[in-house]
Amino acid sequence: MSNTGARRLPRAALSRRGFLGAGGAVALGTLLGACGGGGGSGPASGGGAWSFTDDRGEKVRLDARPERVVGYVAAAAALYDFGVDEQIAGVFGPTRLKDGRPDPQAGNLPVDRLEIIGNAFGEFNIEKYANLRPDLLVSNMFLEDELFYVPPESKDKIFKLAPSAAIAAGAVPLPRPIERTGALAAALGADLKAGKVTAAKARFEKAAEAVRAAAGANGGLKVLAASASPDLFYASSPDKNTDLIYFKELGVDLVVPENLDQNGFFENLSWENADRYKADVIMLDSRTQALQPGDLGDKPTWKDLPAVKAGQVVPWNPEPRFSYEGCAPILEALATSLKSAKKTG
Repeated sequence: MSNTGARRLPRAALSRRGFLGAGGAVALGTLLGACGGGGGSGPASGGGAWSFTDDRGEKVRLDARPERVVGYVAAAAALYDFGVDEQIAGVFGPTRLKDGRPDPQAGNLPVDRLEIIGNAFGEFNIEKYANLRPDLLVSNMFLEDELFYVPPESKDKIFKLAPSAAIAAGAVPLPRPIERTGALAAALGADLKAGKVTAAKARFEKAAEAVRAAAGANGGLKVLAASASPDLFYASSPDKNTDLIYFKELGVDLVVPENLDQNGFFENLSWENADRYKADVIMLDSRTQALQPGDLGDKPTWKDLPAVKAGQVVPWNPEPRFSYEGCAPILEALATSLKSAKKTG
C-alpha cells in the first residue's frame, strides 16, 4: 500500500499483520488544542476511534487509541514526561551507555522494562520491532520527511509494520516541538492539566525569562554552539537548531557560521581552523557520541580558544528532550552560564 494520506487501520490488523503498510507525506502541523491537539482525538477510556495529524501533515486513523507505542528514545522520554507511560513498549536510539546505565537521552524512562530495538545510529532490529506488535511509531523529524534514527535503507519495511507520527524538530523554535509532543501525549490519553505537567511548564517559562534577563544584563557576549569529533569541529547554526533559534529569540548573541553544510545545520571546520569564529562562551555538544573537553587535550587550537582559556565552555545537548520537564533545566543552566561569563577580548 502507499505510505501517504489519511487511512483507517484496524487494531486487529495492527496486532497480527506481517509487513503491511502505513507512513507519511510532507508539511508542518500546528498545535490545535491541548486535548488531542493537532488533529489527535480519543476518549480517556481508550475506546472509540482515534486520529492524530503529525508534522508531515499525515493523519493517522485507528479504530482505537494506540496501546503499544514504539519511539525514538528522546521522543518517548518526552511523551513520558507528559504522562504517557504504560503505552510505551519499546525504544530505539541511544538508550544505554556502555556501562549499562541509561543514556541521558532516555530521560526519566523506565528503561529496564522497555524493549530496546537499537541503541546507536543505524541500528533498528525490525524483527524485535515486529514482535512488539506496534500500534504507532513515534520519532522526531529534524529534516523534512525523515524520522530520526529510522534507517533510510529499511524505512519502507519499518513503515509497513505500523503507522508513524513525526514531531518537527528542525528550523522551528523550541516551544513548538514541546507543544506538539504535548498534543500527541494528550491524544494518547495524557492529562496536560496534571500538576506535574503544569509545574514543569511554569518552571520552563520562568527559566526562559531568566535567560532573557541574563542575556540583556550581560550584553555583548558572543556564544558559539559547537560539536567536536576526532577530525572536525562543527560550528552550529542558530537558524536551524530548534533550541538555538529560541535562545536567539531570548536575546542570546549566537555566532552565525558562514559556510553551512547542505542541510544548513552546521559548518564543518578542520581542527586547524577551529578558531575561525571568536566566542566568549562555547556551548559544546554533550551527547555521548561527541568528544568532550577532556578528550581534546591533543588539539592545540582547542586549548588556545579564548572561551576555553577563560573556562567558559558549557555542556550543550543539540537534541533536547521536547518536554517542559526536559528543557527547563537546559534554560536554567544557560541563564546561570550567561550571568557569570565575561568578555574575553
